[in-house]
Amino acid sequence: MADDIPWERLFEEATRVRSRAHVPYSRFPVGAAVLYADGAIVAGCNVENATYGLTVCAERNAFAAGVAQGHNKPVAVAIVVDTPEPCPPCGMCRQVMAEFGPPELPVRSRTPKGGEARYSLGELLPHAFTKDFL
Repeated sequence: MADDIPWERLFEEATRVRSRAHVPYSRFPVGAAVLYADGAIVAGCNVENATYGLTVCAERNAFAAGVAQGHNKPVAVAIVVDTPEPCPPCGMCRQVMAEFGPPELPVRSRTPKGGEARYSLGELLPHAFTKDFL
């Protein structure tokens, strides 16, 4: 499946939605796009709040939008952040991804200048807390 993933399209969506990020405090816009097994691509951007704790990351917004649209089988995640090196998702986002995706879920992060990092969800969160513990 990894060869069938339209990474450029995912990065285009993540870049597009990144421009809509609400980041008046950090000025750190992030865009994410999730490809689902049914072919749908759902994007999300980070949305900050003056209380900081209510801020929601781009990846979590993309997954929440996917759930709202009826998608539940992610097959790839793309993230775009304007940093010197590609930026991996935060711990909370990794845990949310683990709720829906398998350890082999491919996650890629790219900078606008083209720097790219490639991970699997299992590499990012090797000991995820899952439903198996409940």
